Amino acid sequence: MLNLGLSVFSRNKDRDRKAVFRIPSRIEHLRKTSSRILDALVRYNVPETTLFNIRLCVEEAVRNAIVHGNHCDKHLSVTIAHWAEGRKFFIEVADEGRGFDYRRLPDPTDSEHILRNSGRGVYLIRKLMDKVDFNEAGNRIRMMKHL
Repeated sequence: MLNLGLSVFSRNKDRDRKAVFRIPSRIEHLRKTSSRILDALVRYNVPETTLFNIRLCVEEAVRNAIVHGNHCDKHLSVTIAHWAEGRKFFIEVADEGRGFDYRRLPDPTDSEHILRNSGRGVYLIRKLMDKVDFNEAGNRIRMMKHL
């Protein structure tokens, strides 16, 4: 069952409400998830190219959480949160997996890795978002984009 219910944690003049929802580890929920986040950006008059970049990064992060973090286990969930602080928009994606060492990701543009079928998602996220952080375990990513 898809749980896209929102929970409001806080609100003040500098910080918009924080929306949190969970999805099961199933790829078919990618579009609905990214659409829900983009809907929250309507009031900010964000340029189309920025919206495209945010959609791509959200879908890459959620896909990674489903496939690599939760290993497509439909009994595990992916938790997504988003909020605004002024003109900064934050998105967090967390899985229930053991995580990975985000510090040791190979550069997919390096000739040794260029033909690999995976490894480009985090690279793209780092290129398209303004700030990207992982928790220590490597099972939560926080992305920030200036609007």
